[in-house]
Amino acid sequence: MARKYSRKASSSVGRAMKKRKKGTLKSGRSGRKVKSRKQAIAIGLSEARKKGAKVPKKSKSSKKRKSKR
Repeated sequence: MARKYSRKASSSVGRAMKKRKKGTLKSGRSGRKVKSRKQAIAIGLSEARKKGAKVPKKSKSSKKRKSKR
């Protein structure tokens, strides 16, 4: 089976997880500390996408939630 995420993506997720554990990972506009594991993974994947790593597109459910706001 093929890899879902590239090595570059998994390393950026790992970096985000370490920052979360340390207590220095902050979310977007508000700049609040991230406590959620899922949110830390999402931030790591987002950073990987910006760098051009092989990461699947965002799921449709999260896109729908964003557009409603």
